[in-house]
Amino acid sequence: MESRGTLLTMPGELKRVVIAGGSGVLGRLLGRHLVSRGARVTVLTRSGGGDEAFERVAWDGRTLGGWSACLEGASGLVNLCGRSVDCIKSPDHCDEILRSRVESTRVLGEAMRLACAPPPVWVQMSTAHIYGDPPRARCDESSALGYGLAPTVGRAWEEAFCAALPPGVRGVVLRTGFVLAKEGGALKKLGMLARLGLGGTVGAGDQGMSWIHAGDLNRIFERALRHPGMAGVYVASSPRPVSNREFMRELRRAAGVPFGLPAPEWIVRFASRVVLRTDPDLALYGRYVVPVRLAEEGFEFEYGEIGGALDAIYRSSAG
Repeated sequence: MESRGTLLTMPGELKRVVIAGGSGVLGRLLGRHLVSRGARVTVLTRSGGGDEAFERVAWDGRTLGGWSACLEGASGLVNLCGRSVDCIKSPDHCDEILRSRVESTRVLGEAMRLACAPPPVWVQMSTAHIYGDPPRARCDESSALGYGLAPTVGRAWEEAFCAALPPGVRGVVLRTGFVLAKEGGALKKLGMLARLGLGGTVGAGDQGMSWIHAGDLNRIFERALRHPGMAGVYVASSPRPVSNREFMRELRRAAGVPFGLPAPEWIVRFASRVVLRTDPDLALYGRYVVPVRLAEEGFEFEYGEIGGALDAIYRSSAG
């Protein structure tokens, strides 16, 4: 099995990596991880924000421009672009969710094809939500894709990547689960609710929560960039997905909250829209996905159990 330290001697030197959409939480975490491994990081950003440790290059995510020069001679490209799905699914927001993913992927492909020395590997973010919301089935890379907005967006995103990937460039697609990080994201919101005594079971509680600790996700991204045998679609999620009921119980325990009021469906639908300004279906539905290909290739998760992953996050937050 592949241990954590194996990545230090993994084939494929990383001199400079370009991260498109790297100014968000996941991009900053990945960038810092790659810097700690000796790589330089260039971030393509529309907001102008980002970590001071990275070179920042402005782009609009839609059209070619001077930014494309940063791809020349890079060791790898990572694309994390996409409007957050943590919002009310108005027609305008749905359009932005789709276009922000497809258009950025297309223009990256155009820039790659024009480069004299393009990155030899392109790692593309995708979503485990592409499998829809099957109530009990465990999905992996070979499973049928689902029905609804998220699967439709996921299909379009991955199709745009396949069409944009230049010949001779190794392509890796990572269908990620719910990323656990102390720096922000959905876990921060759930932790706040737990501290208010509202961290009980959501809805029926049987809906799947496929999760991954940010540290493991960073290692998977690094593996995809370095390892020449890694190509195609991978599920990037913990091998042990849990129900919402178990997730919330472990969250309360890790946060030191002795109880949590359950949230019936009608309350979730009201509070999500009126108070949290988000889509209630994100909490009421879910999926169980497992990373079969990573297991077959010997990748070993450092955080394979939800309790240990949450403990690590809350211990580091307390420190």
